[in-house]
Amino acid sequence: MEMASITSNPRTVEEIFKDYSARRAGIVRALTYDVDEFYALCDPEKENLCLYGHPNESWEVTLPAEEVPPELPEPALGINFARDGMNRKDWLSLVAVHSDSWLLSVAFYFGARLNRNERKRLFSMINDLPTIFEVVSERKPMKDKPSADSGSKSRLGTKRSSDGQVKNSSKPADEGYVEDEDEHSETLCGSCGGNYNADEFWIGCDICERWFHGKCVKITPAKAESIKQYKCPSCSLKRGRQ
Repeated sequence: MEMASITSNPRTVEEIFKDYSARRAGIVRALTYDVDEFYALCDPEKENLCLYGHPNESWEVTLPAEEVPPELPEPALGINFARDGMNRKDWLSLVAVHSDSWLLSVAFYFGARLNRNERKRLFSMINDLPTIFEVVSERKPMKDKPSADSGSKSRLGTKRSSDGQVKNSSKPADEGYVEDEDEHSETLCGSCGGNYNADEFWIGCDICERWFHGKCVKITPAKAESIKQYKCPSCSLKRGRQ
């Protein structure tokens, strides 16, 4: 129960968004990269359990807070009870939806003292990120991917327009850098759920097309040069089972 008390006290729009992003990253990790561990912890034989995301990007399955009213809004109770009565992917999607609702409630709990324009800006920043449900159910394809070699352009240097035509996205660095940053802002690491950052090395899986921090999957730029087809840990595991 100790970790459930981990909290922060963000006050500005930027601080609240940072808190939201960190909690979100923890939950995304639980429902994707750490999904087997998460599934095992949600034993229906146990009491009411909740999934918490913490400001240090960690996650935890534990009992709800005992104090009434709790310090922060509480996540959905009893996520473990539905585990064995549903298809695993449907169950994870259900947990994801409830987690999205919880994250919004926490963000606007902190944002209750913000003025109207600040709340609108906070929601806009949050809304620019895919929901956890979209990440877990893979219902929202990522528009652009970070590069495995340059870090600021898509891996193949191309992107598809709305009419399906392939267009070359390569631009001079001084013209395209800021725009590329915005284009990739929705890209999330398939391992930790962290946002794209042009200063970090990323690599894309050629099987599931998700993208990862090199450090999360232990791939360096030098190692990537010798990989003809990269398979992320999850896809490698699936291939091994088959």
